[in-house]
Amino acid sequence: MRRIISAKVNNSSGVLNRVSGVLTRRQFNIESISVGITETPGISRITIVVLVDSDYEAEQILKQLNKQIDVIKVVDITQDSHLERELALIRVNAPAASRQEIFSVIEPFRANVIDVGIRSVVIQVTGTSEKIDAFVDVIKPYGIQEIARTGVTGLVRGSR
Repeated sequence: MRRIISAKVNNSSGVLNRVSGVLTRRQFNIESISVGITETPGISRITIVVLVDSDYEAEQILKQLNKQIDVIKVVDITQDSHLERELALIRVNAPAASRQEIFSVIEPFRANVIDVGIRSVVIQVTGTSEKIDAFVDVIKPYGIQEIARTGVTGLVRGSR
């Protein structure tokens, strides 16, 4: 089961290491982790995507993370109505003869070409992990040279 866990933490040295250490010690694989500042100075949000076998395991992760120093609040937003996004930058082979075709293929994904080289282009695409995966599958036949993905970040919809 894929779970999205959002943690507000004090922005201090070592907090990311302690949070990821909790999951590592319990042998949970982190599928994605992203960290960024919040609207409150000195507070960061860590968004973790982890695969668990049961609700019990997810509950244990939340309990263990809540015990950590510098952790303010941890919530599992998977079941809540939420927004999630990921960013990917993808360098694709793009000789001049195939560029128009590539541009038309990326259009339905609302992706953008952000750099053009002699033999390649860099494409930026945002969306859910599933959308990014689908985009990679579509663009793969052109020859992917390099991919950089940010990992998931997310918020619960509405006011909380």
